[in-house]
Amino acid sequence: MFNKILIANRGEIACRVIKTARKMGIGTVAIYSDADKNALHVEMADEAVHIGPPPANQSYIVIDKVMDAVRQTGAQAVHPGYGFLSENSKFAEALEAEGVTFVGPPKGAIEAMGDKITSKKIAQDADVSTVPGYMGLIEDAEEAVKISNQVGYPVMIKASAGGGGKGMRIAWNDDEAREGFQSSKNEAANSFGDDRIFIEKFVTQPRHIEIQVLCDNHGNGVYLGERECSIQRRNQKVVEEAPSPFLDEETRRAMGEQAVALAKAVGYSSAGTVEFIVDGDKNFYFLEMNTRLQVEHPVTELITGVDLVEQMVRVAAGEELSITQDDVKLNGWAIENRLYAEDPYRGFLPSIGRLTAYRPPAERAAGPLLDNDKWQGDAKTGKYAVRNDTGVYEGGEISMYYDPMIAKLCTWAPTRDEAIEAMRVALDSFEVEGIGHNLPFLSAVMDHPIFISGDMTTAFIEEQYPDGFEGVELGEDALKRIAASAAAMYRVTEIRRTRISGRMDNHERKIGKNWVVTLQGLEFAVKTKADKEGCTVKFDDGSKLRVESKWTPGDSLAKLEVSGEKLVLKVDKITSGFRMRSRGADLDVRVRTPRQAELARLMPEKIAPDTSKMLLCPMPGLVVKVDVEVGQDVQEGQALCTIEAMKMENILRAEKKGKVSKINAGAGDSLAVDEVIMEFE
Repeated sequence: MFNKILIANRGEIACRVIKTARKMGIGTVAIYSDADKNALHVEMADEAVHIGPPPANQSYIVIDKVMDAVRQTGAQAVHPGYGFLSENSKFAEALEAEGVTFVGPPKGAIEAMGDKITSKKIAQDADVSTVPGYMGLIEDAEEAVKISNQVGYPVMIKASAGGGGKGMRIAWNDDEAREGFQSSKNEAANSFGDDRIFIEKFVTQPRHIEIQVLCDNHGNGVYLGERECSIQRRNQKVVEEAPSPFLDEETRRAMGEQAVALAKAVGYSSAGTVEFIVDGDKNFYFLEMNTRLQVEHPVTELITGVDLVEQMVRVAAGEELSITQDDVKLNGWAIENRLYAEDPYRGFLPSIGRLTAYRPPAERAAGPLLDNDKWQGDAKTGKYAVRNDTGVYEGGEISMYYDPMIAKLCTWAPTRDEAIEAMRVALDSFEVEGIGHNLPFLSAVMDHPIFISGDMTTAFIEEQYPDGFEGVELGEDALKRIAASAAAMYRVTEIRRTRISGRMDNHERKIGKNWVVTLQGLEFAVKTKADKEGCTVKFDDGSKLRVESKWTPGDSLAKLEVSGEKLVLKVDKITSGFRMRSRGADLDVRVRTPRQAELARLMPEKIAPDTSKMLLCPMPGLVVKVDVEVGQDVQEGQALCTIEAMKMENILRAEKKGKVSKINAGAGDSLAVDEVIMEFE
């Protein structure tokens, strides 16, 4: 076995590999750029080597710099994580030449299956059903348009070396094909150092289901069930689960056996994933093979109890697989939610800055990935698990240079419904402040009837949120529970506020019992009656709710029980009440005396400033190009400029007809959120 492994990656996946290496008694080496000097993975590793400036193409994906770090530290093996150099055969070749083990598949398998163009050709030759498309190299945008017309719109424009939604665009017409080709090419070059592009037919209404395979160097291979990855946004997975709520055992077996056969056909070893699209009749089609560890691997670990990173290391060290296909048992249900530094209220655009608060829910019984927990995920016990894979910490900074993923929050339970409920509570308990993030959106998905039913496709987000995410409107029952909680909590804050310092016993100014709680446009007149165990809140319709909690003023998280049901609220104090967040809703909850409520109704509403004649930068980012000039007439939908942030290019378009009167930024400029890019007459 190895004594020292270098992790050629950063963030949460580097931390993830370090955890398993530590469990195995293997020393670890981290690499880091200028931007990651104080990163969590650097702190966790036994050694750390600086490799260059923040941009990945000047640090993390420069093979020579990584190889220098290997030589400096004497690492015997390198785990590439995912992204960056994980599917780069030249990197595997460089390690082999140095006598260093690559914790991944052989160079030939990477070349055969890691490249999406080559893998499709191999699959076709092996009579595997594949999606129609053009697998040759495409030289320029005009050729991309020509091929798109031959394949037939809509088409998917994809980076050959891509992954994680980078270098990927859907085009429905010639203009989108032209723009998508150039953006995909740029993103592919920046993210992977490889700008090759191919085009395939975009199959509408598919499900995205993938099979986890594990093979050794002795001809053994197994599949560890499947993962459902259909909840996607811009081809970037957001929610994953294992197993799929759609597959039956027969289809699972057929897909698994085909995935293993394909892996063996190219001499594959290590962990890998074969991705399929599956139609409504359970017909499945090979999409691609990822010759690396997948982002969503935790859900497979949670339902099988297998540490995939450990297996990768053991296979790389020459060991035979210790499990056979008969040993693989799928136990319970696991769900993963990806927490992104993306603002759902701004069209999911990237958000950067300092994490002024980062407090994930406590991990529990999360299996082989917690140092201090033996796996306890047994469906017979009824226990549940919470696992959070992350690479950040409170006070750390989210950089514009890398992927926007902050953490992967996972829950396990004996059944799917229980796993979803555990995830709802975990999301409500996850505190993140200082940046825009998608926690509210994830909560909304967990409560969405289509997701709950399991009957979703990759078009779920596009179809259910066509105009973007604008928050959650809670039903009256949920609002009453929050209103009752707010009234009980406000009473406690008033008692605290009116106490006399040093004279806490029986010297409280009399606190009223009648309140008016306003939230989400509704008013509830309530009467509170407190005792030592809690507070009973009576509504004017005669209904009552019992609120019990150990919450004290100043706590940012309130864990309550409302008439026997658990409720978790994120809490911030505001004038005459609280800002409360729960289940994706962000509420200003006002608690006033009846007289205060009467006067508040007379107050005029604040009018927002008019920015209709300005193009504001929707995220912190870099101006790639400006497509218009002063005095130019623009049409609705016309491209105005391109902003790059977190390895993604975003084209900003005109919302209506107009004439450009002023341009305040040019290519190469770094802009802040809401900075004025241009103005219109």
